[in-house]
Amino acid sequence: MNSGAQQHYFSSEEGDLANIGSAVRDVNWNAFGLDFLAKSDRGVFSYDHLDRGTAVFFSLVPKPPEQGNFLDLGCGWGPMSLCMAKLAPASKVWAIDVNPRARDLVLRNINIAQLKNIHVETPDNVPSDIQFDLIWSNPPIRIGKDALHELLLRWLPRLSPAGEAWLVVQKNLGSDSLAQWIQENGYDVKRLGSKKGFRVLCVTHRVDITTEATR
Repeated sequence: MNSGAQQHYFSSEEGDLANIGSAVRDVNWNAFGLDFLAKSDRGVFSYDHLDRGTAVFFSLVPKPPEQGNFLDLGCGWGPMSLCMAKLAPASKVWAIDVNPRARDLVLRNINIAQLKNIHVETPDNVPSDIQFDLIWSNPPIRIGKDALHELLLRWLPRLSPAGEAWLVVQKNLGSDSLAQWIQENGYDVKRLGSKKGFRVLCVTHRVDITTEATR
């Protein structure tokens, strides 16, 4: 897909999406031994299938905790949100995306899956006092380094003290340099593993060893 088409993924304008039309598709996938069905459409990332990065992500990350505030950062049509909500029905999942078609699709897929614990919002409508115990994301690397850094610096500080952010990044699009940048900005980063050209990172608040030793 060309770069012009890719920009629709990150657009907040209805007119941009109207220009490319609609072609709803069914998407089926399995994660953590569960079968999922969702609707997708043109104008959102990987609209006719579960993308390879997210499939790798599901194969490597641990199951979410049983409850807490969870964030799907850049939710698209919702595979990560749906998975978190189904695996942890006592949790509250926040699915956020600037793309209005993506948000509409998640709302549609919530009804299909009969899930009650997903809140779909624009990034600006998430209450500022909420901390997240878990963040899952296939971050939009192609928005550019500066915009990606701004995005992560907005949401990583909202991890709860023991919270974890799990990111999947294509290795040839800079997963290792991104991990280094995150570390330079005060977080601990563990490389969970690599598969099919993607690396999964776990980001946590940095522990002050001196403080921990005196407790």
